[in-house]
Amino acid sequence: MNYQKEEIKQGITLHQIHTENYKTNLYAVFIATPLKRQNVTLNALLTAVLRRGTKKLPSQEQISQKLEMMYGASFDCGVEKTGDNHIIKFYLETLNEEYLPKPEKLVQESLEILLDIVLNPLLENNSFKPEYVEGEKSNLKQIIEAKIDNKNKYSYDRCIEEMFKDKPYGLYKYGYIEDLETITPQSLYEYYQNLIKNCKIDIFCSGETKNYNLKQLVEQNEQVQKLSARNPEYIINNEATENKEEKEEKQISESMQVTQGKLVMGLDIQCTAENSRFIASVYNAILGGGANSKLFQNVREKQSLAYTANSGYNRTKNTIFIRCGIEIQKYDKAVETIKQQLEDMKKGDFTQEDLANSKELILASVEGITEEQDTEITYYYGQELADRFVSIEEYKNKIKQVSKEQIIDLAKTVKVNTIYFLKD
Repeated sequence: MNYQKEEIKQGITLHQIHTENYKTNLYAVFIATPLKRQNVTLNALLTAVLRRGTKKLPSQEQISQKLEMMYGASFDCGVEKTGDNHIIKFYLETLNEEYLPKPEKLVQESLEILLDIVLNPLLENNSFKPEYVEGEKSNLKQIIEAKIDNKNKYSYDRCIEEMFKDKPYGLYKYGYIEDLETITPQSLYEYYQNLIKNCKIDIFCSGETKNYNLKQLVEQNEQVQKLSARNPEYIINNEATENKEEKEEKQISESMQVTQGKLVMGLDIQCTAENSRFIASVYNAILGGGANSKLFQNVREKQSLAYTANSGYNRTKNTIFIRCGIEIQKYDKAVETIKQQLEDMKKGDFTQEDLANSKELILASVEGITEEQDTEITYYYGQELADRFVSIEEYKNKIKQVSKEQIIDLAKTVKVNTIYFLKD
């Protein structure tokens, strides 16, 4: 297998993906924190401030110049929700050394710069540089304010917010303006120090690095040596951890200037058997995973109730979200028709051909995991946070083994939790 992981120190793990499929090497550092209202805005701001400069490269311009000298290497960072964890992510992509005009220690240099950005930030009077913090506060405020501009994404986020009201997963990944206003350069640096001292840190290296002992390179890194072992707090989310309470269906509607209604339905899967995620994946593909799905065929094609109609399975929360763009006056009929598809799934009203086509759709997607470096890294990191390791080959075999009877049994546990509608 091309994947292996090794502990650097307790709570700090190195993951290596050996592959000759690419002309680039991709390095990533992920820091996991439990999703909490008091840290979600801090995490989003911190990520942006760290990219502004290090003690060795004190400005974004100098970081960019250094990356340009490394044959046009690229850097990116951001935050993401993965289950009930808020992940701070940093990526550095460089050319594979095999393609360099002359031998250079590009792997070592890449790791040093990436770890420097994360672990050796520029400070001023034992605090983050005020100019950088204020600049990124302004940028983050604009991002939070702009979430309303993309109505599709906004509707999806609002359904999640309502479905997981007063729960961690309901939090917005970029945080909140009212929390942003109270953050100072000093308070942000104090938060950062606590984070780096206590959080789960995962370092990924993907590409052709056979001439290097990556573990030794990471262990000998000046910044990594300063880190202490830790017993990190993070949340393990998998299909067996999400115990759902029986709740009355919630209906939420909002009005804005829109020409097309946005309908989002959040479904709970109340089956928490181990490996039910593979059954749920196939169920979702039959329901709304493609052009042959029940939602696309019945809601969009046959009854012309929606411009778009699809569904997506969220493994970490054991939920499915149905998303439709509809004519506003067709709301009642659209909801009724969608609910009929859920009932039909419970009755087994789908063919063996539907089952086979849906499996093919998933298998093609799984095959594609190894075709993009960041997707492959995300896959293995997801396994790490779920505390369930399944190789890509094993994943494909589990999908192939899903039966119609298993899907019907799972379908009987699917319940509508929240219906969100954005209208004019």
